Amino acid sequence: MGRWVFVLENAGLAFVIAVLTAPLIIKKLNKLHMGQKILEDGPTWHMSKQNTPTMGGLIFIAAMSVPVLLSIPSMLETGDWRPLLMLSLSLIFGVIGFIDDYTKKRRDRNKGISAKQKLLLQIAAAVLFLTVMRVMGYMTPTLYIPFARVSVELPWAAYLLISTFIIVGTDNAVNLTDGIDGLCSSVTFIVAVFFSVMFMLRDSSSAIFSLALAGALLGFFFFNKHPARVFMGDTGSLFLGGAVCAMAFSLEMPLILALVGFVYLAEAVSDIIQVIYFKLTGGKRFFKMAPLHHHLEMSGWSEWKIVGAAVTLTAAMCLLSYAA
Repeated sequence: MGRWVFVLENAGLAFVIAVLTAPLIIKKLNKLHMGQKILEDGPTWHMSKQNTPTMGGLIFIAAMSVPVLLSIPSMLETGDWRPLLMLSLSLIFGVIGFIDDYTKKRRDRNKGISAKQKLLLQIAAAVLFLTVMRVMGYMTPTLYIPFARVSVELPWAAYLLISTFIIVGTDNAVNLTDGIDGLCSSVTFIVAVFFSVMFMLRDSSSAIFSLALAGALLGFFFFNKHPARVFMGDTGSLFLGGAVCAMAFSLEMPLILALVGFVYLAEAVSDIIQVIYFKLTGGKRFFKMAPLHHHLEMSGWSEWKIVGAAVTLTAAMCLLSYAA
């Protein structure tokens, strides 16, 4: 019981750190002129968000890292280093996002590093994480099939290939979800709560990571909700993509991401459909605009309505996943 009190206290600590440091970080980002550049082909009303400070993901990254690092003595005692490995993957992806955000600012446009550069860095990070997890005995090359409740053992090379695809795909899907105020942070908060429950039911030390993430995101949401005072930027969204993947693989249920991350998946699929349809029809659009949240905006949905629907859907899918 004492152990879980400690874990919950760390979640509270992450929340407090996020709430207290957010105004300071936002002020610093404004001073450094780290304003978001809005795409001209986006919804016209988004132009009012021009120069809202970005890279605000640093708020929840710092807030959740402190509790996880404070739990190192506990990791030494139990010999379970998964929370630190999960944080490491998230931070590496966060650094990739930071490089992208910094490049955008330096070039003074909404284009950062090339897609090829970003992809190669993401693949390298995913392979490194999976390999370390395997070597340290925290992972076996088996894929659990939700609802069928069977595990399929694969050759390591095949498992590594599939898992790398899942991690990179999910990371980019989470990145696409960060397009309107509070959407990515609120959806990922629900996902973090789901994994926290699953870890606690399994008496897993990984709950330290997931609850710290939930606490930090809840604190960040107060500043990221509409109208947002700060955006998370690629620094934050790629970090969150890594965190979501780290939790799924720590649970050894990576395919569960298709359920709990249904909103991420829908955003990514809508973008893919839009690109393919555009090319096949010589310039016609399947959606009014992609990804999906922009289509809903163009259809008259308010940002609050989109966020509310996404959170409700994510919560429902997480409840469904509990039975998987």
